[in-house]
Parts: sequence; C-alpha cells; structure tokens
Amino acid sequence: MTADRPLLGILLMLAFCILVPVSDGLSKLATEYLPVLQIIALRFLIGAILLAPLVWATGRSLRLPSRLLGLVALRSALHVAAFAALLAALAVMPLAETMAIVFVQPFLMLLVAWAFMGETAGPRRLAACAAGFAGTLLVIQPSFAEAGWVVLLPLLTAVFFTGFMLITRRIAKACDPLSLQVTGGLIALPMLAPFLAAGPVLGIPALTPVIPDAGIWGLILAIGVLGTLAHLIMTLSLRFAPASTLAPIQYMELPVTVAVGWVIFRDFPDALALSGIAVICAAGLYILHRERRLGLSPGPAPPAPHPVPPPAASPASAAPTAAAGPAAR
Repeated sequence: MTADRPLLGILLMLAFCILVPVSDGLSKLATEYLPVLQIIALRFLIGAILLAPLVWATGRSLRLPSRLLGLVALRSALHVAAFAALLAALAVMPLAETMAIVFVQPFLMLLVAWAFMGETAGPRRLAACAAGFAGTLLVIQPSFAEAGWVVLLPLLTAVFFTGFMLITRRIAKACDPLSLQVTGGLIALPMLAPFLAAGPVLGIPALTPVIPDAGIWGLILAIGVLGTLAHLIMTLSLRFAPASTLAPIQYMELPVTVAVGWVIFRDFPDALALSGIAVICAAGLYILHRERRLGLSPGPAPPAPHPVPPPAASPASAAPTAAAGPAAR
C-alpha cells in the first residue's frame, strides 16, 4: 500500500488542472480544421496506442468480465456522446463559458444519487446544488444571447458524463481502471466508424473525414498525449492523497480554463459569466465542506462525479466522496 503524501498528491492534481484545459483549448482549435467525430476517434486511438504498452508492461489484461460487456459498451457510448456534445459546443462557444456550464455535473450527480440511489443529501447540500444551477444560468445567459440553443450542448455533456460516471462507479471494482480505459477507447472506435464512413457517401461535411496536414497531425497528437497524460497524473494523485483532499483542488480547472481561453482565443468571460463561475465554485466547495463534516459520522457518502473520473483513469473504488468536476474527457 502506498503511503499518503498529500502535498505530492495536490501538486499532481494541480498539474492535471493545467493539462486538461490546455487539451480542451487545443481540441477547440482542432474543430476549425477537422470534423468533431474524427477528432474524437483520433483522441481515443492515440490514447489506446499510448496506454496499451503500459497495460502489457504491467502484466494487465484487456479482457473484461463477460457479464459487464454490455455496461462497458454503454459506458463507451455515453463517453462518445459526451465528448461529441462538448466539442460541438466548443466549436462555437468560448472555452471558459462552455466548461463552466459542464461543471454543473457534480450537482447533477449529487441529485441523482439522492433521488434514485438512496444516498443522503441534506437541505444545505440541496440548497448548494440550487445555487450551483443558478450560477450555471448566469453563465448561460450571455452565452445564449450570443450562441443560441448551442448552450444546451454543455448541459448535455454534463448529463452524458453523469451516466458515464454512474456506470463507471458500478463496474470499476470488477475492472482494472487502466485496462478499462484502453478497452473503452477501443470499443468507441467501431461506434464512430459508421458515422465517419457515412459522411462521404451522404455528402455530410460534418461527418466527412479530412486528411490532416503535418501541422494538424501535430495538434491532434498533442491533444491525445496531453489528455492521456493528464488522466494518468490524476490516477497517480489518488495514490498519494485521498479524493476528499484532492476534490477542492479540481476547481482550479475553471480559472486555468479562463486563462487558456484568453491566451489561445483572446476570449474572456463578461462580468455576469464570471459571477456565475464564482457561484459554481463556491457552491461546489460548500458541498465538499459538508461532505467532509458528515464524513466524520457513519453513513453513505455521495458519489464522485469524476470524472475527467477520467475515462476510467482513476480507480472508482477510491472515489466515494464527491469530486469537483467533469474530467472524463
């Protein structure tokens, strides 16, 4: 058993919170050159290529329990849908506003766990959820004025990621997380192939693959490497510090996302959107504070929405507390 080293765990989580927004920013940039589904397929393919040797070197197996294959396939489909909604939103919306809306996922997870899974959520945490949703509306309002109904796509991302995490939580104890990440990506590829094959036949530009030039290949490779590395770092951080310690750190992803959006695209949220981001962070941190206090007494704790966590990159068996945001991308 690895001894806890909280400072190292926190530093690793901070690295995750820097790498993921950069990967998201590059993904937004890639939507200017490639169809969304092609970006997703290449992202999964690169992740599998990078992680498969690690699975082999550590003596793991890609074989999953046969009774779980249906759930694993559904999990991959939800992951693809979440990623597609996210990139479709990023193609037309600013990075910071998009990710702030996606951060409604922790509140959605808590509500689902309370309403359908019999987990406890007192009035204070439910009120914090309401405040988090209110903060999301503050972010949506200026974005809706500019982008229209596209602002619902990040909400769909949060819904799909919630389903992804619920399934991950159910199967993770029976599956090795690294093997699950590779297998999930390999299952996603044949799901995407028919759409990409139909694009040229039906004359649908949004589904028609494009042959990238050298510069775009470099961009896609960077997205795949950064995303995969970020989720491996998150996994490692959970080996050195408990999820309850690391969850508040994950809210650093939002200000870093604001900075990345400004550096790459010169986008900066207006005062109303910034207020909404602040409310989302405050509500999420309050929920984490309540969970820590209630965790001192026996009783079920709310689930961890983490994801990203990551496409099964973090051991769900180590995540009985609420995590902060959607890292499953």
